[in-house]
Amino acid sequence: MTSTTGTTRPPRTPSSDPRVTPAMRQHARFKAKYPDCVLFFRMGDFYEMFGDDAVLANKVLGITLTQRTEGVPMAGVPYHAVETYLRRMIEAGYRVAVCDQIQDPREAKGVVDRAVTRVLTPGTLVDETLLDESRPNQVAAIQFLESGERSAAALAVVELSTGSFSLVDLPPERVMDELVRLSPSELLHVETADGATPARIESLRTAVGCALTARPAWTFRLDDARDCLLEHFGVATLAGFGLDDDDPALGAAGAILRYLQETQAPGALDKSDRLGHLCPPKREPADRYLTIDATTLRNLEIECTLRGQTTAGSLLSIFGPGTAVRTAMGKRLLRRWLCFPLRDLVAIRARHKAVAALTRDRPFADALGKPLAVVQDVARIAGRISMNRATPRDVVALGKSVRELGAIADLLDGRLPFAQSHARLLALAGTLAPLGRTIDKQCIDSPPAHLREGGLFRDGIDAELDEARTLQRDAAGWLAAYQQRLVEQTGINTLKIGYNKVFGYYIQITHTHADRVPDTFSRKQTLKNAQRYTTPELKVFEEKVTTAQARAIDREKLLFERLCREAAAPAQALSEYAGIVAELDALACFAHAARRYGYTCPQLTEEPMLDIRQGRHPVLDQTLGERFVPNDCLLGPARPFAPDSTGRSNDHGDPHETPAADGRARRDSPGQASSLKPQASIALITGPNMAGKST
Repeated sequence: MTSTTGTTRPPRTPSSDPRVTPAMRQHARFKAKYPDCVLFFRMGDFYEMFGDDAVLANKVLGITLTQRTEGVPMAGVPYHAVETYLRRMIEAGYRVAVCDQIQDPREAKGVVDRAVTRVLTPGTLVDETLLDESRPNQVAAIQFLESGERSAAALAVVELSTGSFSLVDLPPERVMDELVRLSPSELLHVETADGATPARIESLRTAVGCALTARPAWTFRLDDARDCLLEHFGVATLAGFGLDDDDPALGAAGAILRYLQETQAPGALDKSDRLGHLCPPKREPADRYLTIDATTLRNLEIECTLRGQTTAGSLLSIFGPGTAVRTAMGKRLLRRWLCFPLRDLVAIRARHKAVAALTRDRPFADALGKPLAVVQDVARIAGRISMNRATPRDVVALGKSVRELGAIADLLDGRLPFAQSHARLLALAGTLAPLGRTIDKQCIDSPPAHLREGGLFRDGIDAELDEARTLQRDAAGWLAAYQQRLVEQTGINTLKIGYNKVFGYYIQITHTHADRVPDTFSRKQTLKNAQRYTTPELKVFEEKVTTAQARAIDREKLLFERLCREAAAPAQALSEYAGIVAELDALACFAHAARRYGYTCPQLTEEPMLDIRQGRHPVLDQTLGERFVPNDCLLGPARPFAPDSTGRSNDHGDPHETPAADGRARRDSPGQASSLKPQASIALITGPNMAGKST
């Protein structure tokens, strides 16, 4: 019903609404740009959320819902603890845009300048607190290609935290199996005209259990994707990466790169600067790994069990305490090796020889384990440094890790199975060794978690920092001398000089001595039993000390930025070093397991045959112990079993076999050859449940 009398009040516009402050208009602008994200808006010492975001944060994070302005819900979290809340929000399935203050509030005239500095999605996490060190966190892009009667699929996969970037071409029917093995946290796909998720994309999400993100179709177009790749990597052609200009995988590669630029450097003019650690795209050869479909991967319980969906009881679990890898990079590589078995005979034998060398020579294996245990997660630290997400502890950990390069290289010297790794380490030493020395020279051994109060850099490395610190250190002595001088001048023995954040430095005198206070003292604060004063001399001192502390912190931030730029420069060398360390760590883990459980090295052949004697299921062998019954299995052409003088078979001069710790033999003894007579290359094993078919 409309009134026909009186004055009708015009509706408020956002600019005329007194509830809308300049900061809230700024917030509204960023929220409109990232409508699908929860916006964490930095205001002073808190990240605030408003409106629907605040209501959602109250529900998901359990933080208090309040309001500063009537009708505008508000909730906030302390900025120093924001990573914890970000992780919980991402785990709940939400995307988050982080809006930071990019201007010093002291220099702001009006509202502080802000910008969205990163967008967090399930597949683009890089901060240590948001990740599981033992698992990769990958984002993938899928594009289905139709060409006449032929169809194919292109897959691009990036682990942003380490910078790895791989391409895979495969038939559409194999996409699900490949994605299940890769287990990405997020899958990008071509956005449809009506915004609906295609059925085959939805089926991939169900099978993989990942988040879906629709991207504009133009980002997958060949020309746009190629231009994006060329510009980012600063090259005129992609031939150096083994890619043609019309390579069908470029669409997915370009789409995923553009997505990373938008989420990790949304406001940066030079987006490559924030992704300097990203490796050029590399195609994975189709014939390099054994094809394992999703059903087989699940039923083999390689990563987790069928029932409990836990690592305990899986193949991965046999590399637990006692045989565990020492580095986070080794943990991730071990998981990948188990899910992507090699099928190239030369590569398999090279890996076997390395494991054999570590198995036979325990002093060598133990010596190698010591420097490996010192190496931190170099791959992810290098990624955080490149993306301006590093902490002081990251940089110091990188320095300590790089300093172990020489010790590792010395241990590999002269050992043929590790000749290639040794040569690669020597080639990297010239680049990485100076970085390690620089970090060690400049930074203390036990760094702070952050730079809010400084304390990372050693004395003597920067004159300006030393000057500010000297003034801070001398403050206590000056105050003690000044207090003693005032006591002598006034005769007030109870006079004390103190400090608090609100009033700064003060001279406190009880009311009983009020009549003895000099005229040069200015009253600053009244307490119940005392008065607080200041003097011109104390004011001058306070200004010097306060500015000295601020100057010292600002100087350390500048030095830290400079050191991070120096550490980010050899990003590709750090990535290669991380890969070498991961390989050595995983190989050492295999060797430790071989010694502990008495595993033997197989003799590989080109013949279509399988000859296993006294085979033991690796998981059940540990679970059942002496109750486990070994099994023989002979498939394919008959082949004599030729034990050596110890009763064990020999593998091209590299035997791994050693007795188990409990003395149980893992192979037949002479005269105990199996009575099986192989007749075919396939055997169908039948029988009731619990009959041991799985072993």
